[in-house]
Amino acid sequence: MEQQSANKTILFLPFLQIPSGHHQVAKALMDGIQKNQPYIKCEKVDILSYSFGKVEALVSNTYLKWIHAFPGLYSRVYRSSVYKNVDEKKRFRLYEILFLRYMRKLLSEKKPDVIVCTHGLPSYMLNYLKEKKEISVPVINVYTDYFIHSVWGIQHIDYHFVPTNHMKDFLQQKGLKEGQIFLTGIPIHHKINKQADHSKPVAAFSPLSILITGGNLGVGAINDLVKKIGTNKSFHFYVLCGTNQALYQMITNLQKNNITPIGYIESREKMNELYDKMDAIVTKPGGVTISECLFKRKLIFIYHALPGQEEINVQMLEKSGLIFQLKQWKNDNQSLEDQLYPFFQSNTLLESYQDRINEYHHNIIEKIPSQIIEELLYARNL
Repeated sequence: MEQQSANKTILFLPFLQIPSGHHQVAKALMDGIQKNQPYIKCEKVDILSYSFGKVEALVSNTYLKWIHAFPGLYSRVYRSSVYKNVDEKKRFRLYEILFLRYMRKLLSEKKPDVIVCTHGLPSYMLNYLKEKKEISVPVINVYTDYFIHSVWGIQHIDYHFVPTNHMKDFLQQKGLKEGQIFLTGIPIHHKINKQADHSKPVAAFSPLSILITGGNLGVGAINDLVKKIGTNKSFHFYVLCGTNQALYQMITNLQKNNITPIGYIESREKMNELYDKMDAIVTKPGGVTISECLFKRKLIFIYHALPGQEEINVQMLEKSGLIFQLKQWKNDNQSLEDQLYPFFQSNTLLESYQDRINEYHHNIIEKIPSQIIEELLYARNL
Protein backbone atom coordinates (compact mmCIF):
# COMPACT_ATOMS: atom_id res chain seq x y z
CA MET A 1 0.00 0.00 0.00
CA GLU A 2 2.86 2.38 0.84
CA GLN A 3 4.45 1.86 -2.57
CA GLN A 4 1.06 2.31 -4.23
CA SER A 5 0.36 5.49 -2.24
CA ALA A 6 3.80 6.96 -2.94
CA ASN A 7 2.93 7.34 -6.62
CA LYS A 8 -0.37 9.10 -6.05
CA THR A 9 -0.98 12.86 -6.16
CA ILE A 10 -4.16 14.67 -5.16
CA LEU A 11 -4.41 18.30 -6.26
CA PHE A 12 -6.59 20.66 -4.20
CA LEU A 13 -7.86 23.82 -5.86
CA PRO A 14 -9.26 26.64 -3.69
CA PHE A 15 -9.25 30.26 -4.94
CA LEU A 16 -7.50 33.40 -3.63
CA GLN A 17 -5.17 33.36 -0.63
CA ILE A 18 -7.66 34.85 1.88
CA PRO A 19 -7.98 32.41 4.83
CA SER A 20 -11.46 31.42 3.69
CA GLY A 21 -13.54 28.27 3.99
CA HIS A 22 -12.19 27.11 0.62
CA HIS A 23 -8.70 26.85 2.11
CA GLN A 24 -9.85 25.50 5.47
CA VAL A 25 -11.79 22.67 3.85
CA ALA A 26 -8.89 21.84 1.51
CA LYS A 27 -6.48 21.74 4.47
CA ALA A 28 -8.88 19.61 6.54
CA LEU A 29 -9.15 17.07 3.71
CA MET A 30 -5.39 17.06 3.09
CA ASP A 31 -4.61 16.49 6.78
CA GLY A 32 -7.25 13.75 6.99
CA ILE A 33 -5.83 11.93 3.97
CA GLN A 34 -2.21 12.21 5.08
CA LYS A 35 -3.08 11.06 8.61
CA ASN A 36 -4.24 7.74 7.13
CA GLN A 37 -2.07 7.65 4.00
CA PRO A 38 1.09 9.72 4.60
CA TYR A 39 2.58 8.57 1.31
CA ILE A 40 -0.14 10.17 -0.80
CA LYS A 41 1.12 13.52 -2.09
CA CYS A 42 -1.40 16.32 -1.45
CA GLU A 43 -0.84 19.73 -3.03
CA LYS A 44 -2.91 22.91 -2.71
CA VAL A 45 -2.72 25.54 -5.47
CA ASP A 46 -4.56 28.83 -5.89
CA ILE A 47 -4.99 29.15 -9.66
CA LEU A 48 -5.00 32.98 -9.48
CA SER A 49 -1.60 33.17 -7.75
CA TYR A 50 -0.30 30.41 -10.03
CA SER A 51 -1.49 32.29 -13.13
CA PHE A 52 -0.82 35.92 -12.29
CA GLY A 53 1.44 35.99 -9.23
CA LYS A 54 1.19 39.19 -7.17
CA VAL A 55 -2.06 40.22 -8.85
CA GLU A 56 -3.77 37.85 -6.40
CA ALA A 57 -2.95 40.12 -3.42
CA LEU A 58 -4.50 43.07 -5.26
CA VAL A 59 -7.64 41.08 -6.10
CA SER A 60 -7.99 39.84 -2.50
CA ASN A 61 -7.55 43.35 -1.10
CA THR A 62 -10.04 44.83 -3.54
CA TYR A 63 -12.55 42.07 -2.74
CA LEU A 64 -12.39 42.74 1.02
CA LYS A 65 -12.59 46.52 0.58
CA TRP A 66 -15.54 46.20 -1.79
CA ILE A 67 -17.52 44.05 0.66
CA HIS A 68 -16.75 46.46 3.50
CA ALA A 69 -17.38 49.74 1.65
CA PHE A 70 -20.28 48.78 -0.66
CA PRO A 71 -22.01 45.70 0.81
CA GLY A 72 -25.32 46.33 -0.97
CA LEU A 73 -23.66 46.68 -4.36
CA TYR A 74 -21.54 43.56 -3.83
CA SER A 75 -24.65 41.59 -2.84
CA ARG A 76 -26.55 42.67 -5.97
CA VAL A 77 -23.61 41.94 -8.27
CA TYR A 78 -23.01 38.54 -6.67
CA ARG A 79 -26.63 37.46 -6.93
CA SER A 80 -27.12 38.67 -10.51
CA SER A 81 -23.86 37.17 -11.78
CA VAL A 82 -23.79 33.73 -10.13
CA TYR A 83 -27.08 33.05 -8.32
CA LYS A 84 -29.87 34.51 -10.48
CA ASN A 85 -31.45 31.82 -12.69
CA VAL A 86 -29.08 29.29 -11.14
CA ASP A 87 -30.80 26.44 -13.03
CA GLU A 88 -29.59 27.80 -16.36
CA LYS A 89 -26.20 26.83 -17.78
CA LYS A 90 -23.98 29.91 -18.05
CA ARG A 91 -20.73 30.61 -19.85
CA PHE A 92 -18.10 32.71 -18.12
CA ARG A 93 -15.94 33.52 -21.12
CA LEU A 94 -13.71 35.95 -19.25
CA TYR A 95 -12.68 33.16 -16.84
CA GLU A 96 -11.96 30.91 -19.82
CA ILE A 97 -9.76 33.57 -21.45
CA LEU A 98 -7.91 34.32 -18.20
CA PHE A 99 -7.40 30.85 -16.74
CA LEU A 100 -7.79 27.99 -19.21
CA ARG A 101 -4.23 28.01 -20.54
CA TYR A 102 -2.85 28.19 -16.98
CA MET A 103 -5.09 25.33 -15.87
CA ARG A 104 -3.77 23.20 -18.74
CA LYS A 105 -0.20 24.14 -17.73
CA LEU A 106 -0.85 23.31 -14.05
CA LEU A 107 -2.29 19.88 -14.88
CA SER A 108 0.61 19.14 -17.19
CA GLU A 109 3.08 20.03 -14.41
CA LYS A 110 1.40 18.27 -11.49
CA LYS A 111 -0.12 15.27 -13.30
CA PRO A 112 -2.62 14.65 -10.47
CA ASP A 113 -4.47 11.37 -10.02
CA VAL A 114 -7.48 13.14 -8.50
CA ILE A 115 -8.44 16.82 -8.33
CA VAL A 116 -10.51 18.29 -5.49
CA CYS A 117 -12.15 21.69 -6.08
CA THR A 118 -13.22 23.67 -3.02
CA HIS A 119 -14.15 26.73 -5.10
CA GLY A 120 -16.39 27.12 -8.12
CA LEU A 121 -13.93 28.81 -10.48
CA PRO A 122 -11.40 25.95 -10.85
CA SER A 123 -14.36 23.56 -11.01
CA TYR A 124 -15.76 25.55 -13.94
CA MET A 125 -12.42 25.33 -15.79
CA LEU A 126 -12.12 21.58 -15.25
CA ASN A 127 -15.74 20.99 -16.27
CA TYR A 128 -14.96 22.83 -19.53
CA LEU A 129 -11.82 20.74 -20.17
CA LYS A 130 -13.70 17.52 -19.43
CA GLU A 131 -16.53 18.50 -21.75
CA LYS A 132 -13.95 19.03 -24.51
CA LYS A 133 -12.42 15.64 -23.56
CA GLU A 134 -9.04 17.27 -22.95
CA ILE A 135 -8.68 15.58 -19.56
CA SER A 136 -9.95 12.36 -17.98
CA VAL A 137 -8.63 12.75 -14.41
CA PRO A 138 -11.43 12.36 -11.81
CA VAL A 139 -12.61 15.67 -10.34
CA ILE A 140 -14.46 16.12 -7.06
CA ASN A 141 -16.46 19.23 -6.13
CA VAL A 142 -16.46 19.86 -2.38
CA TYR A 143 -19.02 22.59 -1.69
CA THR A 144 -18.14 24.97 1.15
CA ASP A 145 -21.47 26.81 1.34
CA TYR A 146 -25.08 25.70 1.72
CA PHE A 147 -26.05 26.38 -1.90
CA ILE A 148 -24.64 25.81 -5.39
CA HIS A 149 -24.04 28.82 -7.64
CA SER A 150 -23.63 29.09 -11.41
CA VAL A 151 -19.82 29.15 -11.51
CA TRP A 152 -19.52 25.58 -10.24
CA GLY A 153 -18.93 23.03 -12.98
CA ILE A 154 -21.50 20.26 -12.63
CA GLN A 155 -22.34 18.05 -15.62
CA HIS A 156 -18.86 16.66 -16.32
CA ILE A 157 -17.54 16.66 -12.74
CA ASP A 158 -17.23 13.09 -11.49
CA TYR A 159 -18.21 13.41 -7.81
CA HIS A 160 -19.89 15.95 -5.55
CA PHE A 161 -19.62 16.30 -1.75
CA VAL A 162 -22.67 18.26 -0.56
CA PRO A 163 -23.76 19.44 2.91
CA THR A 164 -27.54 19.20 2.52
CA ASN A 165 -30.33 17.15 0.94
CA HIS A 166 -31.52 20.28 -0.85
CA MET A 167 -28.21 20.48 -2.72
CA LYS A 168 -28.29 16.76 -3.48
CA ASP A 169 -31.78 17.18 -4.99
CA PHE A 170 -30.56 20.14 -7.05
CA LEU A 171 -27.75 18.05 -8.56
CA GLN A 172 -30.04 15.09 -9.26
CA GLN A 173 -32.41 17.42 -11.08
CA LYS A 174 -29.38 18.35 -13.22
CA GLY A 175 -29.14 14.67 -14.20
CA LEU A 176 -26.39 13.47 -11.87
CA LYS A 177 -26.61 9.91 -10.58
CA GLU A 178 -27.00 8.89 -6.94
CA GLY A 179 -23.52 7.32 -6.91
CA GLN A 180 -21.89 10.63 -7.87
CA ILE A 181 -23.23 12.53 -4.87
CA PHE A 182 -22.07 12.12 -1.27
CA LEU A 183 -23.98 13.90 1.51
CA THR A 184 -21.01 14.64 3.77
CA GLY A 185 -21.76 18.00 5.38
CA ILE A 186 -19.10 20.65 4.81
CA PRO A 187 -15.89 18.79 5.75
CA ILE A 188 -14.31 19.76 9.06
CA HIS A 189 -10.86 18.97 10.44
CA HIS A 190 -10.47 15.56 12.09
CA LYS A 191 -9.22 17.25 15.27
CA ILE A 192 -12.62 18.89 15.70
CA ASN A 193 -14.41 15.89 17.19
CA LYS A 194 -18.01 15.32 16.18
CA GLN A 195 -20.51 14.94 19.01
CA ALA A 196 -22.38 11.66 18.62
CA ASP A 197 -25.59 12.79 20.36
CA HIS A 198 -27.00 15.67 22.34
CA SER A 199 -26.31 14.03 25.70
CA LYS A 200 -24.79 17.26 27.08
CA PRO A 201 -27.78 19.30 28.25
CA VAL A 202 -27.81 23.06 27.89
CA ALA A 203 -26.79 24.44 31.27
CA ALA A 204 -29.88 25.32 33.28
CA PHE A 205 -28.48 26.92 36.43
CA SER A 206 -24.79 27.67 35.98
CA PRO A 207 -23.84 30.62 33.73
CA LEU A 208 -24.46 29.80 30.08
CA SER A 209 -21.24 29.85 28.05
CA ILE A 210 -21.68 31.65 24.72
CA LEU A 211 -18.95 31.81 22.06
CA ILE A 212 -19.00 34.83 19.74
CA THR A 213 -17.01 34.42 16.51
CA GLY A 214 -16.48 36.36 13.30
CA GLY A 215 -13.88 38.97 14.19
CA ASN A 216 -10.82 37.54 12.49
CA LEU A 217 -10.69 39.73 9.37
CA GLY A 218 -12.04 42.82 11.09
CA VAL A 219 -15.02 42.78 8.72
CA GLY A 220 -18.56 42.84 10.06
CA ALA A 221 -20.51 43.98 13.08
CA ILE A 222 -18.80 42.14 15.93
CA ASN A 223 -17.64 45.34 17.69
CA ASP A 224 -21.21 46.63 17.88
CA LEU A 225 -22.47 43.23 19.04
CA VAL A 226 -20.00 43.11 21.93
CA LYS A 227 -21.17 46.55 23.06
CA LYS A 228 -24.71 45.14 23.38
CA ILE A 229 -23.60 42.72 26.11
CA GLY A 230 -25.09 43.74 29.45
CA THR A 231 -24.33 42.55 32.98
CA ASN A 232 -26.60 39.51 33.28
CA LYS A 233 -24.68 36.95 35.34
CA SER A 234 -26.63 34.08 33.76
CA PHE A 235 -24.35 34.39 30.72
CA HIS A 236 -20.61 34.43 30.15
CA PHE A 237 -19.43 35.47 26.70
CA TYR A 238 -16.18 34.33 25.10
CA VAL A 239 -15.25 36.44 22.06
CA LEU A 240 -12.96 34.84 19.50
CA CYS A 241 -10.99 37.82 18.19
CA GLY A 242 -8.61 35.94 15.90
CA THR A 243 -5.96 38.32 14.57
CA ASN A 244 -8.15 41.38 15.24
CA GLN A 245 -6.02 43.08 17.91
CA ALA A 246 -8.25 46.18 18.00
CA LEU A 247 -11.24 44.04 18.99
CA TYR A 248 -9.21 42.25 21.68
CA GLN A 249 -8.10 45.57 23.14
CA MET A 250 -11.59 47.05 23.02
CA ILE A 251 -12.99 44.12 25.05
CA THR A 252 -10.11 44.33 27.53
CA ASN A 253 -10.82 48.05 28.02
CA LEU A 254 -14.49 47.33 28.77
CA GLN A 255 -13.38 45.54 31.95
CA LYS A 256 -16.53 43.44 32.15
CA ASN A 257 -16.15 40.22 34.12
CA ASN A 258 -18.77 38.44 31.98
CA ILE A 259 -16.79 38.88 28.72
CA THR A 260 -13.53 37.06 27.96
CA PRO A 261 -11.60 37.97 24.79
CA ILE A 262 -9.71 35.11 23.15
CA GLY A 263 -6.81 35.71 20.75
CA TYR A 264 -5.92 33.71 17.67
CA ILE A 265 -6.15 29.96 18.23
CA GLU A 266 -3.90 28.02 15.91
CA SER A 267 -4.31 24.64 17.61
CA ARG A 268 -7.39 22.76 16.48
CA GLU A 269 -7.26 20.69 19.67
CA LYS A 270 -7.70 23.91 21.68
CA MET A 271 -10.50 25.02 19.38
CA ASN A 272 -12.15 21.65 19.89
CA GLU A 273 -11.93 22.06 23.68
CA LEU A 274 -13.38 25.57 23.44
CA TYR A 275 -16.37 24.34 21.42
CA ASP A 276 -17.03 21.60 23.96
CA LYS A 277 -17.30 24.12 26.81
CA MET A 278 -19.91 26.22 25.00
CA ASP A 279 -23.69 26.04 25.22
CA ALA A 280 -24.25 28.11 22.07
CA ILE A 281 -22.42 29.96 19.31
CA VAL A 282 -23.19 33.48 18.08
CA THR A 283 -21.57 33.77 14.68
CA LYS A 284 -21.60 34.81 11.04
CA PRO A 285 -22.81 32.11 8.60
CA GLY A 286 -19.46 31.07 7.14
CA GLY A 287 -19.73 27.51 5.86
CA VAL A 288 -16.94 25.92 7.91
CA THR A 289 -17.88 27.55 11.23
CA ILE A 290 -21.52 26.54 10.79
CA SER A 291 -20.49 23.00 9.87
CA GLU A 292 -18.30 22.69 12.98
CA CYS A 293 -21.17 23.92 15.15
CA LEU A 294 -23.63 21.51 13.51
CA PHE A 295 -21.29 18.58 14.09
CA LYS A 296 -20.87 19.76 17.69
CA ARG A 297 -24.70 20.00 17.95
CA LYS A 298 -24.52 23.53 19.37
CA LEU A 299 -27.27 26.12 19.27
CA ILE A 300 -26.37 28.53 16.46
CA PHE A 301 -27.35 32.20 16.47
CA ILE A 302 -26.56 34.42 13.47
CA TYR A 303 -25.92 38.10 14.20
CA HIS A 304 -24.56 39.31 10.86
CA ALA A 305 -23.99 38.03 7.33
CA LEU A 306 -21.52 39.36 4.81
CA PRO A 307 -23.12 40.18 1.44
CA GLY A 308 -23.23 37.44 -1.17
CA GLN A 309 -22.49 33.90 -0.02
CA GLU A 310 -23.22 34.38 3.68
CA GLU A 311 -26.61 36.02 3.02
CA ILE A 312 -27.67 33.03 0.93
CA ASN A 313 -26.29 30.61 3.55
CA VAL A 314 -28.60 32.25 6.11
CA GLN A 315 -31.64 31.79 3.85
CA MET A 316 -30.87 28.11 3.28
CA LEU A 317 -30.04 27.32 6.91
CA GLU A 318 -33.07 29.16 8.23
CA LYS A 319 -35.34 27.16 5.90
CA SER A 320 -33.90 23.98 7.44
CA GLY A 321 -34.38 25.31 10.98
CA LEU A 322 -30.68 24.80 11.77
CA ILE A 323 -30.00 28.37 12.90
CA PHE A 324 -31.71 31.22 14.74
CA GLN A 325 -31.32 34.75 13.43
CA LEU A 326 -30.84 37.65 15.83
CA LYS A 327 -32.52 40.14 13.52
CA GLN A 328 -33.21 43.05 15.83
CA TRP A 329 -30.09 43.31 17.97
CA LYS A 330 -28.79 46.51 16.31
CA ASN A 331 -31.97 48.52 16.78
CA ASP A 332 -33.36 46.96 19.93
CA ASN A 333 -32.81 48.55 23.32
CA GLN A 334 -32.48 45.10 24.83
CA SER A 335 -29.10 43.65 25.75
CA LEU A 336 -27.73 40.64 23.89
CA GLU A 337 -28.60 38.49 26.93
CA ASP A 338 -32.23 39.63 26.81
CA GLN A 339 -32.46 38.48 23.20
CA LEU A 340 -30.84 35.09 23.87
CA TYR A 341 -32.58 34.29 27.15
CA PRO A 342 -35.99 33.16 25.75
CA PHE A 343 -34.34 30.41 23.68
CA PHE A 344 -32.84 28.81 26.79
CA GLN A 345 -36.07 29.10 28.80
CA SER A 346 -38.12 27.03 26.36
CA ASN A 347 -37.61 23.25 26.59
CA THR A 348 -39.95 22.85 23.62
CA LEU A 349 -37.78 25.12 21.48
CA LEU A 350 -34.56 23.36 22.53
CA GLU A 351 -35.99 19.87 21.94
CA SER A 352 -37.38 20.90 18.56
CA TYR A 353 -33.97 22.29 17.57
CA GLN A 354 -32.20 19.07 18.61
CA ASP A 355 -34.73 17.07 16.58
CA ARG A 356 -33.79 19.09 13.49
CA ILE A 357 -30.09 18.60 14.24
CA ASN A 358 -30.67 14.85 14.62
CA GLU A 359 -32.47 14.76 11.28
CA TYR A 360 -29.58 16.64 9.68
CA HIS A 361 -27.07 14.10 11.04
CA HIS A 362 -29.28 11.17 10.09
CA ASN A 363 -28.98 12.15 6.42
CA ILE A 364 -25.18 12.48 6.44
CA ILE A 365 -23.16 9.40 5.55
CA GLU A 366 -20.92 7.94 8.24
CA LYS A 367 -17.72 7.81 6.20
CA ILE A 368 -15.59 10.91 6.58
CA PRO A 369 -14.89 12.85 3.35
CA SER A 370 -11.12 12.25 3.35
CA GLN A 371 -11.74 8.49 3.50
CA ILE A 372 -14.17 8.70 0.56
CA ILE A 373 -11.52 10.52 -1.49
CA GLU A 374 -8.98 7.78 -0.68
CA GLU A 375 -11.45 5.08 -1.74
CA LEU A 376 -12.30 6.90 -4.97
CA LEU A 377 -8.58 7.30 -5.69
CA TYR A 378 -7.96 3.54 -5.52
CA ALA A 379 -11.31 2.46 -6.95
CA ARG A 380 -10.41 4.04 -10.27
CA ASN A 381 -7.20 1.95 -10.52
CA LEU A 382 -5.31 5.06 -11.41
